[in-house]
Amino acid sequence: MTVDMSQFYQVFFDEANELLAEKERLLLEIDVEHPSADDLNAIFRTAHSIKGGAATFGFSDITEFTHVLESLLDRIRKGEMPLTTEHVDAFLAAKDVLSMLIDGHRIGATVDAQQVQEVSRRLHALAAEQLVEPVVIMPVAENVKPGSEPEPESEPELVIPEGHRHLCIDLPADVSDRDVASLVQELSVMGDAHQRRLPDGSIVFDLITDQDKDTIEAVCTFVVDAAKLAVREHVATVKVPEPPVVIQPEPELVAHEAVLPAAVSVVEDVNKKLQKRETEKQHASTESSSIRVNTEKVDLLINLVGELVITQAMIDQRASGLDPVQHETLLNSIAQLSRNTRDLQESVMSIRMMPMDYVFSRFPRMVRELASKLGKQVEFITQGASTELDKGLIERIIDPLTHLVRNSVDHGIELPDVRRKHGKPETGKLTLSASHQGGNIVIEVTDDGAGLNRERILAKAKQNGLPVQDNMPDEDVWQLIFMPGFSTAEVVTDVSGRGVGMDVVRRNITDMGGTVEIRSVDGRGSVMRISVPLTLAILDGMSVKVGNEIYIVPLAYVVESLQPVSSDLKEVAGSGRLLKVREEYLPLFYLYEVFGIVPSSEKPTEGIVLVLTVDDKKAALLVDTLLGQQQVVVKNLETNFRKVPGISGATILGDGGVSLILDVAALTRGLV
Repeated sequence: MTVDMSQFYQVFFDEANELLAEKERLLLEIDVEHPSADDLNAIFRTAHSIKGGAATFGFSDITEFTHVLESLLDRIRKGEMPLTTEHVDAFLAAKDVLSMLIDGHRIGATVDAQQVQEVSRRLHALAAEQLVEPVVIMPVAENVKPGSEPEPESEPELVIPEGHRHLCIDLPADVSDRDVASLVQELSVMGDAHQRRLPDGSIVFDLITDQDKDTIEAVCTFVVDAAKLAVREHVATVKVPEPPVVIQPEPELVAHEAVLPAAVSVVEDVNKKLQKRETEKQHASTESSSIRVNTEKVDLLINLVGELVITQAMIDQRASGLDPVQHETLLNSIAQLSRNTRDLQESVMSIRMMPMDYVFSRFPRMVRELASKLGKQVEFITQGASTELDKGLIERIIDPLTHLVRNSVDHGIELPDVRRKHGKPETGKLTLSASHQGGNIVIEVTDDGAGLNRERILAKAKQNGLPVQDNMPDEDVWQLIFMPGFSTAEVVTDVSGRGVGMDVVRRNITDMGGTVEIRSVDGRGSVMRISVPLTLAILDGMSVKVGNEIYIVPLAYVVESLQPVSSDLKEVAGSGRLLKVREEYLPLFYLYEVFGIVPSSEKPTEGIVLVLTVDDKKAALLVDTLLGQQQVVVKNLETNFRKVPGISGATILGDGGVSLILDVAALTRGLV
């Protein structure tokens, strides 16, 4: 029976992309001067695994390209050549090529053949460089005098730990690369495998394993036709050479003293490899407890849970009119159903949550390459990479963050000589952090660069005809850079310009129900602070009524509610209405005026005020009455209607009616 391998392609593509991401992370973090053996082995395994998978599925272009990469990595990890910055750059370029080749097979994306050839030539050139002379323990033939050359051995002498054996798997010269790659994968699981090609073109695998010959033979025949291979057991002995020494009165004693530590070192090295392999097997077993699920299935599940939440709200509303004594059992069951529904909703929503590392991991390389291109030195730091955000939002936050990070490197952090003149370290710091604050996630892009120039921004604003004043607060001045087409860059670069496209940044963040603010000190640096809700699917809200309309205020913005008294209400020329709340004056908005609704009463003292907070700034919102707190399912208003200023979405109430969800950030900024 022929197996259709195409059904497994997506699994390979997903795993290959994960391996490439891991490879890039390791390369960016590795200490080039003193690389860790574990890191070098891990980088090698990513290339090795991709090559094996590509060979299994017949992706020969990926297999051939990765073969060169794998060979070079193998020589570096074995100490045959030192790791250099040039190697790291080439390996990163190879990662890009592999991503392109994978996309070519996965979605039919265009493959730049010239780029593939250039990187391949680059890898070949590095592989052809002079090798470092490796330290090799040569086997000593019997009856060979010191100083003479030992006879060459036809097979390597390896140390066989207790309970293990040395098996040789012989393959003919005409065996396919695909079968060899598959066999490499299988044997690497069974023990410590080494591949060597003989002068006649045939291949021999030397395998140190605790498995018996029959088991290994069965594994091999699963990959290669039994007629094309032979498995034999080789009995090996440890033979250690006499080190070159000056002749002493007792040369035999000197030789024996050198033999013992060398032999012990070889045995310890093999034991460490076997222990490490066992640890990796256990780790792989742990990882196998997770499964891959298509995002469409997750989205469908979330939509169904959302409908369940709406149905639950309808049941609760219907049950609210029942006699609690007469229907005690029914009401208790409904209460239990409500608790279970909420637990189910929280569990399902957690499936869609992804760590910010998904976003952060793409910036170290970008910062490294930008800094190199601009001649700058930048230390990139991430904090809170494990903070989780809804997948739908995490994909939309990438572009705004990319723009802010590029701006910080290009126009924020100064050149080394400029920083030195200002008494700063030549290396600038760029920090990307994420943290949870209530129902929001706060992301900050911080640099210790030049900061924003207040005078230059004001001058540019006046030149553009914007209504500005010289005594404007700094936070209002910084917001000017979000105006369309606003830029103070003296030189336009192909990288970015602080202010260029910043209107798009704010629009994208606002569309997610978020806000962006700036803090900056001239000569000291800037902080770009983004705040977005954790999810746009389901939220806890406060139901309020104005006239005959019901609105939902996201609970994450609500600090408190109160009934104002006339003595706390103030009218200030140029500042509008203010409400005094515990010695603090807050701007006051009337919701009925915002949307042109006839209220129950126009007297503020007869209504209820919600104290709201957005980005550490407070405002007061006047409504008629509070109806209570409830969980609501957010429906996209633009999909079914159009964008409405001051409204971020809609929801279905328990009675089947539609209620609009307020865009608190837009309301408090007076953008409605």
